[in-house]
Amino acid sequence: MAYERILLGMGNPLLDISAVVDEDFLKKYDIKPNNAILAEDKHLPMYDELAAKGNVEYIAGGATQNSIKVAQWMLQVPGATSYVGCIGKDKFGEEMKKDCTKAGVNVQYYEDEKAPTGTCAVCVVGGERSLVANLSAANCYKSEHLKRPENWALVEKAKYFYIAGFFLTVSPESIQLVAEHAAANNKVFMMNLSAPFICEFFKDVQEKALPYMDYVFGNETEARTFAKVHGWETENVEEIAIKISQLPKASGTHKRITVITQGADPVVVAEDGKVKLYPVILLPKEKLVDTNGAGDAFVGGFLSQLVQEEPIEDCVRAGCYASNVVIQRSGCTYPEKPDFH
Repeated sequence: MAYERILLGMGNPLLDISAVVDEDFLKKYDIKPNNAILAEDKHLPMYDELAAKGNVEYIAGGATQNSIKVAQWMLQVPGATSYVGCIGKDKFGEEMKKDCTKAGVNVQYYEDEKAPTGTCAVCVVGGERSLVANLSAANCYKSEHLKRPENWALVEKAKYFYIAGFFLTVSPESIQLVAEHAAANNKVFMMNLSAPFICEFFKDVQEKALPYMDYVFGNETEARTFAKVHGWETENVEEIAIKISQLPKASGTHKRITVITQGADPVVVAEDGKVKLYPVILLPKEKLVDTNGAGDAFVGGFLSQLVQEEPIEDCVRAGCYASNVVIQRSGCTYPEKPDFH
């Protein structure tokens, strides 16, 4: 099977500004642990404060971009993946382009003339991360860019599409274009719940894309928020996963499969009205560096096997392997070669 450009990701390319902070720092900027939010005015001084810390690191990030890079790393086939999103014409943007190209991903960034490349503050306390994204240029992505023949060619070429829910706040039109293309051509369209605020405040655009989703990824907090927003009287992640998998679909070609991670607890996979649980690789606390990118890496590992048409248990196993590697390192980074069999 030819893997060239088989997987296309679309999302918000962000440069992670990552530093270890303390509880007081979180309090000062009104940040909850283990959450992901969009920056408000009160958060803006925080970026300079993080940048001034001795332990600060700059790492190419953004949820979808992380997943695509990990899938590319696991596949070890140059150019198997592509990615589109919007950056600024600046140093951060150049760095990101270099980083992704070096990783083997075929990136097609839309470059915005005015806005700077987006950044994401990664505040690490006790190994847990809290994310505050300042989208800037990432927020300027336009569906016109996607419709350009050289970019639409990536859509035509791909058989699998993955978009984090975060992109719903930026370009629902682009998501709809890809979703409809996937349904019309029997391709596989996948999204992530991504964060509680997406399920709460972007419910309408999420609902519009839902019928097209063949795979829905998320973690237990997002799943519970999704259930609450939809008035489901349950906190049970297994029940919620089944209910999500049974929501109406735009095309009958693929059944919907829901995949919910729960940190150190087993991964929940719901399909055909049934749930299977897959244990994760447990890691001693002293080996945990930070959880930044853990969920993204899980998806990347999962996708690397899915595009090879491997059974679901191998997809989950690869996801668990990739996230286990990433949580032992800073940010969503990995060694030169995977050791997955």
